[in-house]
Amino acid sequence: MSSPCTATLLEDAADRIADISRADLQIMLRRAAIRLRNAGAVSMEDDVEDALRDLAGEFGMTRNDTIRYIVREWMEKNTYLPVHDLDEDGEVDGNA
Repeated sequence: MSSPCTATLLEDAADRIADISRADLQIMLRRAAIRLRNAGAVSMEDDVEDALRDLAGEFGMTRNDTIRYIVREWMEKNTYLPVHDLDEDGEVDGNA
């Protein structure tokens, strides 16, 4: 079942919520949850996966959190995202 098909089924169910059985709704919601859960998967070459796994272990983060961290850092360093500067007079709650 493709994503547009799943989306169409969910939209149709929402339009006729009183007519759809609980079991059918559960099936559609579970399929949607699986698609959302798997949508963030990014596959890498084996050597990159090994390095990513090692780095995630060092950081104490999940694989996906490590990928998000790396991408954010790269985007900030290459000025694709604004860098969050700390103000000298601002509150840091003991973190700098």
